[in-house]
Order: sequence, then C-alpha cells, then structure tokens
Amino acid sequence: MRINVHAGHNPDGKKACGAIGLIRESTEARRVKDEVISQLRQLGNIVYDCTCECGANQSDVLNRIVKNCNAHDVDLDVSLHFNSGAGDSSGNGATTGTEAWVYSQASPAKKYAENICSAIAGIGYRNRGVKVNPKLYVLRSTKAPAVLVECCFVDDRDDAERYDYQAMASAIVYGITGQHVTPVSTVPDHIGAEEETATGDGKQIYRVSVIDQRGAFSVRENAERMKNELEKAGFKAVITTA
Repeated sequence: MRINVHAGHNPDGKKACGAIGLIRESTEARRVKDEVISQLRQLGNIVYDCTCECGANQSDVLNRIVKNCNAHDVDLDVSLHFNSGAGDSSGNGATTGTEAWVYSQASPAKKYAENICSAIAGIGYRNRGVKVNPKLYVLRSTKAPAVLVECCFVDDRDDAERYDYQAMASAIVYGITGQHVTPVSTVPDHIGAEEETATGDGKQIYRVSVIDQRGAFSVRENAERMKNELEKAGFKAVITTA
C-alpha cells in the first residue's frame, strides 16, 4: 500500500498543539506516528509523513497537513489524535476508549477504521466505534480516503495507565494491514536456541522468517519445529529455501 500518516496538531508548546492531560496529545501522537510509519515500512508499504511542525494557527496546521497529504497519490490517509473530555483523572476502573472518524458510511476508509478500532480494543480499550463527520477538514479535503484515529483519552487515568505508544502503533498497523511486525526481543529466547538434532546433507538450507527474526537449518524437520513453536507463541512464520 501507499499510505499518508500524520500527527494531527502542531508540536507541544506551539499554537494549535493538542490536548494536554495525564498524557500530552501532540507528543504522544508523534511517538505513535513514528512507530506506525516504521512498522508499515518494515512490512513493505510506501509511507509518507505528512505531519505539520510549524503551523501559525489551527487553520494553517490543517491546511499544511492536507497540502502534504495531497502531494502524494496514496491508498489511505491516517490522521493520529488523542481524545479528551473524559474528566476521569482519578480512574474508575474502566477505559473511556478509542474511536475513529471517516467522511461517510460509503468511504473506503471505513473498513480500515473498523479494523483499527477492533485492534486497539484488543489491547484493552473500550471500542467506541466508527463515527461519520463530513465537516472535519482533513476528512473532506484529502483526495485519498481518510481515517482520523482517536487513540485514547488524555484525561482518563485508566486510558493513560494502559497506554504504551508501541502497543498502540502495533494495533493501528495491524488494523490497516492485518499483519504484525515482530521485534526480535519479543521472540522467546528458547525458540531456535538449541542445536540441530540431526545432520543434514548440506545441500539445502531451510530458513524460518518472522519479519526481522530468522533461523536457518539444514534439516527440514528442525525448521518445521521452530515454525510450530513460533506459531504457538503467537507469531506468523514461513519457511523458505536458499
């Protein structure tokens, strides 16, 4: 895919920065944005960062974002935000949650919005669902289908305590692509650590890949064993030959 991604506000400390609560929208939207872009690119997508860093005011920020987005021919625009208005600084044991906005019910972005909300709900947030608003400037002005993601609430303690930018980014990427990027550090240490239990003929090497994590074996059965262990641990693995 070809995808535009941007954080939806000026940086903290400038005019038209985002909401501030237990977490700061402008700062965290950028952290999530950077991680989303990194993961999408690792999965082979072409991604453009359309974030505005120097808008004079809110209208200027939006105009600059849309101009950046419309400079590229893409399949999807993704605008990253954090919500506010929960007013739950003490925490009530329940998250206020995540939601996503699209231009219309017929927008091709709606399926991505639904998948993103479901994926974020899967890491522990209430799913507030997909909402329609044709008046939002980014949604009505970008030439590609657009989804505006409200990751969680900055003023809900339950949301803030659960929040992790890498987990949030991974959920958004999964919602867009249906794929996970597996950091090397998350693959259990015991998988693939043992030596081969049989001797190969040296003519064929079987490689097991999980995005950036690989093992290589000269015996097919050993490759199958590692693949099965990875899949039991929740990773999608494939075997290729060299």
